[in-house]
Amino acid sequence: MDGFWGDTHVLVTGASGFLGSAVMRALEQRSPARVSAPPTSQYDLRRADHVEAMFDELRPDLVIHLAARVGGIGANMARPSELYLDNLLMGTYVIEAARRAGTPKVVVTGTICSYPKHTPVPFREDSLWQGYPEETNAPYGVAKLAQLTQLQANRAEHGQSGIYLLPTNLYGPGDKFHPDVSHVIPALIKKCIDAQESGADHIEVWGTGAASREFLYVEDAAEAILLASERYDGPDPVNLGTDEEMPIRDLVELIKSEVGFDGEVRWDTSKPDGQPRRRVDPSRAKELFGFEAAVPFQEGLRRTIAWYREHRAVAEARAV
Repeated sequence: MDGFWGDTHVLVTGASGFLGSAVMRALEQRSPARVSAPPTSQYDLRRADHVEAMFDELRPDLVIHLAARVGGIGANMARPSELYLDNLLMGTYVIEAARRAGTPKVVVTGTICSYPKHTPVPFREDSLWQGYPEETNAPYGVAKLAQLTQLQANRAEHGQSGIYLLPTNLYGPGDKFHPDVSHVIPALIKKCIDAQESGADHIEVWGTGAASREFLYVEDAAEAILLASERYDGPDPVNLGTDEEMPIRDLVELIKSEVGFDGEVRWDTSKPDGQPRRRVDPSRAKELFGFEAAVPFQEGLRRTIAWYREHRAVAEARAV
């Protein structure tokens, strides 16, 4: 696939974000003809005129749309309208501007939050429309899922080449650790390290611990996105995951052990668990573009904890 990248001008939205930074690193290894990664200060993707101007100026061959407004359960509950509208507008305008500009290919990342609350496990892509998402993250999940509809409609009516990928919960170095926006792994790492350093005898964790999650190392996700960019061009959504899940109570104990915190865990059962279970069937990704996750979870977790210890100021600074 060297010829693919050597002839391709790639536009990456959200390139400075957690996943975007990993995709940029992975792109360096493939040496595209050109990579454009304009900052949000240059183009506001929530504005149609800004997005049109971006495509008029850059004229990319491939768009990898990663820009998103995200957060954990707390952020989704506190700002559902903002997360819905921002994500809906960004995706809608990028896909439409790419169509108008005749961009050869668009790659859009969705979210595991789009699956129905009570999806049969493992989640298969055909289940996406079989119910409403879990309530605490439904606005965000619905906004992202609308982009799949747009891509499929544009392909049917206009022949637009656009693919839709569904990464499961991401983690790894470079994640956000600010309490307002952090997801479960960085939130728990920070709680355990803060408690260890302060001499606290316990930490408090939302929910019951009964919910389970699947986690995909961010570098694996980046590799999957580039493999799909090279090798896949179909209308069907594709899961990116590991086919492994872990109850949150087990995750907490593992993080405690890796951090070295031996205090008590107090569960705040007045707070929600979120979706009861998450684990995806990743077989379509393997079949269609040869992706299999490579980094074992415990190794990825160790790398994440080590990165956080070395970059705490940066890790905790990003609140959006």
